[in-house]
Amino acid sequence: MLTAGVIAVQGDVAEHAEAVRTAAKRHGESVDIREIREAGIVPACDLLLMPGGESTTISRHVFGEGIDAEIRDHVADGKPILATCAGLIVASSDAKDDRVSTLDILDVSVDRNAFGRQKDSFEADLDVAGLEEPFHAVFIRAPAVDGVGENVEVLATAEGRVVAVRENSVVATAFHPELTDDSRIHGLAFFQ
Repeated sequence: MLTAGVIAVQGDVAEHAEAVRTAAKRHGESVDIREIREAGIVPACDLLLMPGGESTTISRHVFGEGIDAEIRDHVADGKPILATCAGLIVASSDAKDDRVSTLDILDVSVDRNAFGRQKDSFEADLDVAGLEEPFHAVFIRAPAVDGVGENVEVLATAEGRVVAVRENSVVATAFHPELTDDSRIHGLAFFQ
């Protein structure tokens, strides 16, 4: 039994929990889900999810509660994390916004709201490295990666912009994989 922690500040906590349960089952594993709102829970987790929401709010909470150091230790120990949308921004090394404290666990710079405002949200079928069939991605006021470090693998692009990356045990997407019935991104992050 694996323990999966979901940073439960904002975002689709229940949807991520269901997606990781589904992915685990497809890979012959089972998971116990823990919601993380305070320090002390991350060290017991085998894998982490950092959902979307508003990046300034997420970073303020994670740093204010002391969860930031635990997340960095989790990654330093080689344990996997999936960060989506605003989670990608907080995971980055450069959010290009002084209001956002970043974890610096992913050597990328991020263009917040790269695809426009809420009304510019869209869906697209993406070719994702590591997946045999396209993934139907949901973009909601999405960021994009506009600079990658030398150890960062680009997993997918949309409209000429980088929208999914991997660096060691960190996978991050600009889109919301939890908003579909397809758990393959969670599987890619945690079980491959």
